Amino acid sequence: MADRHMLYISMQIESGCHMDCIHIHGGKPLEGEAAVQGSKNGALVLVTATVLIKGQTVLYNCPQITDMDEMLGLLKTLGCRVKREGVAVIIDASSLHTSDCPAKQVRAMRSSVMLLGPLLGRCGSVSMERPGGCMIGKRPVDIHETALTCMGVRFRKDEKQILAETEGLKGAEICLPFPSVGATENVLMAAVLAEGTTVLYNAAQEPEITQLCHFLNEAGAKITGVGTNCLTISGVVKLQPVTFTVMPDRIVAGTYLLAGAATRGIVTVKNAPVRQLTSLLDVLRKMGAVVRYEENAVVLDAARAGKPVPYLRTAVYPGFPTDLQSMLAAVLTRAEGSSAIEETIFEDRFKIVRELQKMGADLKVENNRKLRIYGVTKLYPARLTACELRGGAALVVAALMAEGESKITGCDYIRRGYEDICRDLRLLGADVEEKRE
Repeated sequence: MADRHMLYISMQIESGCHMDCIHIHGGKPLEGEAAVQGSKNGALVLVTATVLIKGQTVLYNCPQITDMDEMLGLLKTLGCRVKREGVAVIIDASSLHTSDCPAKQVRAMRSSVMLLGPLLGRCGSVSMERPGGCMIGKRPVDIHETALTCMGVRFRKDEKQILAETEGLKGAEICLPFPSVGATENVLMAAVLAEGTTVLYNAAQEPEITQLCHFLNEAGAKITGVGTNCLTISGVVKLQPVTFTVMPDRIVAGTYLLAGAATRGIVTVKNAPVRQLTSLLDVLRKMGAVVRYEENAVVLDAARAGKPVPYLRTAVYPGFPTDLQSMLAAVLTRAEGSSAIEETIFEDRFKIVRELQKMGADLKVENNRKLRIYGVTKLYPARLTACELRGGAALVVAALMAEGESKITGCDYIRRGYEDICRDLRLLGADVEEKRE
């Protein structure tokens, strides 16, 4: 994937094609308010779950991001009827006629692997290339395959493709070796129409899992233990069409709160899922920020948020999310002392280090798992390149701290998870816009 990305950039340069670039004039505290979009990860898995429903499903508050466009396009190629009306997505999977997923769309996003469970439940077979997405580590699907094998799925060995079939899904007792979000979601979606009862131990407890359970139960599934690490799914014959509203995106909310902290500003983030942000808000308070809650909003006063974070470890929910680690690292480059972050989820989450060093940041990676950050008094503007989604957002946060104009390329990565990061940051008082160069 990385090689294809570099080839794409090279071809653009050689042909004289223009590239989108985010221009940021940083160095001033943010002040303003912005609202949070619907959840990227929450919406994408609900879209895959509609495959299980022979009828029309309506999802409100779906984010208008490129990953959603790719997923809806993928469902269309499988035969589903799809229509988008603003933040509402209408999917009728009655006419689904194939479980062979086109290689181009599967390569475009990691979340395509979420079709494994639904397609096996609906069609009894699936074939797809091994999924693409951001290159932040190996992210193997062996946990998914092992779990689904317990339910009667046969996988053919193939390094480039996932080829699976079943003569009928059967309930089983499954214990995941790691509380994988993706594997939990795939088992849930496979089990709801399976024969018998499935008990899933060591299940992930992320909010996206809880939301998926609520969605499936509203459609007629029988899932108990929702919100715990042990889920019991009693198979049903069919699911019914449902109308459902996607929860707000906790990572987008966290990004904008960290942007406020980075600039020592005062920001109001509306529609923020406060209960899902506990680990981040605890860290921000320890850094010296003042957090208060208003109706449907979080207000952050970061005027004194300059304290370092001596040690922080990313973890599965409810621990500190790996998806906010890069943004926090950017903020800590200007803390008044040294900080350390240990990454426990993905082994290649520190791609932004070289870019931050261009800006004068003092940080180093140890054993590919720990990042040491030594706070500096200022960052300098620079031309930066995003090479994955959350790292791209972190570079935007860093550029907001640097006095002068920074430019960030690789905007396509950022659009995968943010509807319009420039628009939202302008609402928070930032001097930022996207241009063609």
